[in-house]
Amino acid sequence: MPPARTPYAVAARELLRDTLFDAARDAMQERQWADVTMAEIATAAGVSRQTLYKEFGSRDEFAQLFVVREGTRFLDAVEQAVRAHLDDPHAALSAALGVFLTAAAEDPLVRTLLTDDGTGGMLPLVTTQSQPVVAFASARLTEVIHDGWPQVRRADAELLAECLVRLAISYAMLPKDPPDAAITTVMTLIEPYIERALSGSA
Repeated sequence: MPPARTPYAVAARELLRDTLFDAARDAMQERQWADVTMAEIATAAGVSRQTLYKEFGSRDEFAQLFVVREGTRFLDAVEQAVRAHLDDPHAALSAALGVFLTAAAEDPLVRTLLTDDGTGGMLPLVTTQSQPVVAFASARLTEVIHDGWPQVRRADAELLAECLVRLAISYAMLPKDPPDAAITTVMTLIEPYIERALSGSA
């Protein structure tokens, strides 16, 4: 049976959003979010400012969904790292954390965001207003954990995923040590819980 085709309206909307997000990412390679206008993004994407606002509603909504889109790129790599080590949960979660911290340290856009002094306009999305981003990333990681290790209770997978996401964001924003050292610290902290979760007694 051939795979279901994506309806035209859905494909067109996805293309529009990706084009607008790509335009924003290009603009933010050199400037802070606060210095990038919605009109500029729309022009770079080849659409009207009205079309942009019709799709997203507000600048804040656009920024929040942009951060989620960028986060999805990291989560795809995190999921691959986990699935490559399903026979060793410790190695899987260590690899996942390493992928995230290394990517966060090397990606120019993420570094611009994380080194924002508060004037760049997007920092609150990963600090004081981070709940939607944390919730999205935690839900994605929960599914990966639950799928990889079905014996882990749902509540335990959710707690482990949220803690890992929050710790990863914290270490990425305020790096004290290189990624390898941060991974060792985090894994030392959560290892007992991982063992209990895998045994179903967390």
